[in-house]
Amino acid sequence: MKLLTYKTTTSEPRLGFLHNNQVVDMEDFGESVNFPLPSDMLELIDMGLEVIPEINEFLSEIDAESLAEVSYSMDEITIFAPIPTPRKNIIGIGLNYTEHVAESARTLDTTGKLPQKPIIFSKPPTTVTGTNTNILLNKKLTQQLDWEVELAVVIGKKGKYVAKEDAMNYVFGYTVINDISARDCRREGQWIVSKGQDT
Repeated sequence: MKLLTYKTTTSEPRLGFLHNNQVVDMEDFGESVNFPLPSDMLELIDMGLEVIPEINEFLSEIDAESLAEVSYSMDEITIFAPIPTPRKNIIGIGLNYTEHVAESARTLDTTGKLPQKPIIFSKPPTTVTGTNTNILLNKKLTQQLDWEVELAVVIGKKGKYVAKEDAMNYVFGYTVINDISARDCRREGQWIVSKGQDT
C-alpha cells in the first residue's frame, strides 16, 4: 500500500493512500466502512503493519460510489512529506555504498576506501519539507549546496540491540529522501552543520 500525507485547499495535512490514481482519505475511508482509522501517519505507524491487510480487505468490499466520496484526484491535493514532523532525528548512514565512496573521494577529499564502521549522522525534524517546496539556501553558510536521493527506511516500533535476522520485523515501510547537504561545511568535518539546516 502506498501511503502519503496530503492536504486540500480546505484541510490540514491528512493521511491518505493511493488507489487507482486517486488519493483516498484514510480517516474518512475508515468512517465509511465503520473501522476507525487515523488521520495522521504517525498514528498509523503506532497501530502497526497488522492493520494494512484489514484496510485492504475493506477496500475490496467497498462500493465505487462510497469510495469516490472519500477520494481526491491528484490535482485536488498538495503532497507533503509522508511524516511532516518526525518524532526524532532522522539517522543517516554516510558512504553506504561503493559508488558513493568513489564519488566522495573525488568531491570531498575522502580516502576512497570503504569505512570499517558505518558513518552515522543525523538530521533534525526541521530539515523535513514536502514535495515541490523550496529549499532554503543560506549563502552565509555555504557556497556548495548539494542533494542526494536516498532510500529511507521507516522504523515502525521500538527496539534495542536488535539481531540482524530480526531487523525487518521493525520496518514499517520505505520512502525517498532528498538529502540536502552543505558540501563545503561537510569537507570541514561539520556533519551536523552540513546536513542539519532547515530544508
